[in-house]
Amino acid sequence: MTSDRLGAIYAIDVNGRPTIAFEAKSFREARELCKEEWLRGDLGALTSNGFPLCSVDARLTVRRATEDERRIYEEAEQSVQASDDLLLAYLVELDGPDLSPK
Repeated sequence: MTSDRLGAIYAIDVNGRPTIAFEAKSFREARELCKEEWLRGDLGALTSNGFPLCSVDARLTVRRATEDERRIYEEAEQSVQASDDLLLAYLVELDGPDLSPK
């Protein structure tokens, strides 16, 4: 685990499906992320197996990440340059960009 960690690792479930892991200083701060419109918009724009990760009326809930989810977050953390930006580690396989000719 990273020694300079400022908080705990949490997960957001979308309609009960584990979707992202991230770090927050407190459960309250983690829960506030669920209310962010930009997050819902970003999740709605991404797809997994052809389906958006999040619909307009999807239920987002936060909880402490499991050990496996923390490991996924830590691997993602090691693969990016250090930054003050919020790191979201996806717990689902994302579809790639649609590169088919139009």
